[in-house]
Amino acid sequence: MTEASEHVYFTAPPLPYYLESGVTVQKRGDQHPNRKQLGLFDLIIVESGCLFIGEEDRTWQLTEGQSLLLLPDRYHYSVKPSEDKTVFYWVHFLAVGEWQQSGLDHASINHDAHYNRFLTSPYSLHLQKAWTLPYPEQAYRLMRTLNKAGGERQSSAFWTQQQTFEELLRMMDLRQNDSYTSPSVTLAEKAEAFIKNNYRTEMTSKTMAEALNFHYNYITRCMKQVYGMTPVDYLSKYRLEQAKLLLLKTEWPVAEIAGYVGFENVPYFSNCFTRQIGMPPTKFRKQYTT
Repeated sequence: MTEASEHVYFTAPPLPYYLESGVTVQKRGDQHPNRKQLGLFDLIIVESGCLFIGEEDRTWQLTEGQSLLLLPDRYHYSVKPSEDKTVFYWVHFLAVGEWQQSGLDHASINHDAHYNRFLTSPYSLHLQKAWTLPYPEQAYRLMRTLNKAGGERQSSAFWTQQQTFEELLRMMDLRQNDSYTSPSVTLAEKAEAFIKNNYRTEMTSKTMAEALNFHYNYITRCMKQVYGMTPVDYLSKYRLEQAKLLLLKTEWPVAEIAGYVGFENVPYFSNCFTRQIGMPPTKFRKQYTT
């Protein structure tokens, strides 16, 4: 199987949630069932042998330690019967939030507008559609745990399976693997963390450049590629999001909230808040408290 550069992105929260899983043992001559518009994601992980499977006009020969994510709105079919004993795990899951597929390679992926929109969500889970797993034994162990939990009483099985499934997603999330993350994404995420940890203080291009050890223009370029906004824009947006939370959770005066989240000028804070949220801070608070 040739490694594909396709990725499937899920906004999180909410995370995809587990439905069911199992293990299939194919004898020589057995083949995967054909399915159409299944309505759920089907993740396949091969432990041994070779699975010949297709989706629409693409085909794969999955061997030991390789995975494939079949999409819910596509036609899946057997390319040909197994030539020898083949063992593979499968897990069906649903995505409540948005998801999308991209076929862009790592060099150009950060210029894709849709990809950028996904990265502006609280988190975006990145799964490679077809992959040779870096730690296959760990994936097998998690799949065995998922399947074993199916024999427990439902109340305990639910939590075991969902937690195990999320551990599997974490293991397969490309954003957890530095070798699959481009330098621009890495720097943009470091800049984002710096902003979130220091948003209440005065932040300048110099302080950010010194903290991250990169020229500010390069930091700006990376953040625009990944998040679609400059550090200044991101800082303002994050400060206003924190202000929204304080308006709902506290009875602090608007002026105190403005100062707390890093705005020195209260009228400027109110103007920024109104422009982004669509109403003044006082009106925003009133609609949720009366």
